[in-house]
Amino acid sequence: MLSNCEHWTFSNTFEAMSTQEQLKVEQQTVLQQERSLVLFNDHENSFDFVIDVLCAVCEHSEEQAEQCAWITHYKGKCQVLTGEIEELTHKATLMSDVGLTVEVQ
Repeated sequence: MLSNCEHWTFSNTFEAMSTQEQLKVEQQTVLQQERSLVLFNDHENSFDFVIDVLCAVCEHSEEQAEQCAWITHYKGKCQVLTGEIEELTHKATLMSDVGLTVEVQ
């Protein structure tokens, strides 16, 4: 038979495991809901235009937008924003409407 002290420790450990499992499920849910807006390189748009669009649509600072433009230029793509799919889909539509190649992933 377990003493009260041993029972209390076992009970607290069980509750802690339960809480950790709940947090893991909540984190997985958040990760599943958060998506990325990816900008792809093209040879049609100027750096200045891409920077202006990133500032206007994604609310980037000019420095952040310039860094994203360079990453896109050299690596072929850049994750420019993360968030919920509805918001990113709207921003992707705005960006593609002005000629940028983007995708929500």
